[in-house]
Amino acid sequence: MTGLGPVAWPPASIRTERLVLRQSEARDRAAFIELFASREVRTYLGGPRPRDELEREVPELPGRRTGLFVIDLDGAMIGTISLDRRDADRPGHVRPDTAEAELGYMFLPEAWGCGYAAEACAAVLDWVADVLPGEPVVLCTQTLNDRSMRLAAKLGFTEVERFEEYGAEQWLGVWSPATPSG
Repeated sequence: MTGLGPVAWPPASIRTERLVLRQSEARDRAAFIELFASREVRTYLGGPRPRDELEREVPELPGRRTGLFVIDLDGAMIGTISLDRRDADRPGHVRPDTAEAELGYMFLPEAWGCGYAAEACAAVLDWVADVLPGEPVVLCTQTLNDRSMRLAAKLGFTEVERFEEYGAEQWLGVWSPATPSG
């Protein structure tokens, strides 16, 4: 992963009870466009992008980058999970000398409320604990995003701080491999 240390990418697919976390494929393009065009999905992520713009800009093989997992349910993409380094210039950190691994996710609305996000994120956190032992992971969400706040608590993230960014109050939590994830 970019800046996340000596991690080979892409990793082997991660299988959970109901899901497969894998690298993106060409068949995922329509779901990527739907994620970024969805008003519901993008409510706390800067708003939806115009569908016609996405149709022009999303490559035939979307989401092929280090740190991005596609969440697959029965052969169809229902969301994504990303692991990136938190930009040192942004507020909210647990280590002053380095940019932490940051967990991000988006799921299509039809996948909400089924426990898929908790299942997939817990699997990624377990994977991080194996490949980056001792590495803390941060998660940042708007405090108004009730679903994301509940998921962070369920995954074992603990609050580090709150701050103002993008015109809204943000919540920053940290998860450590010693913290149970699920």
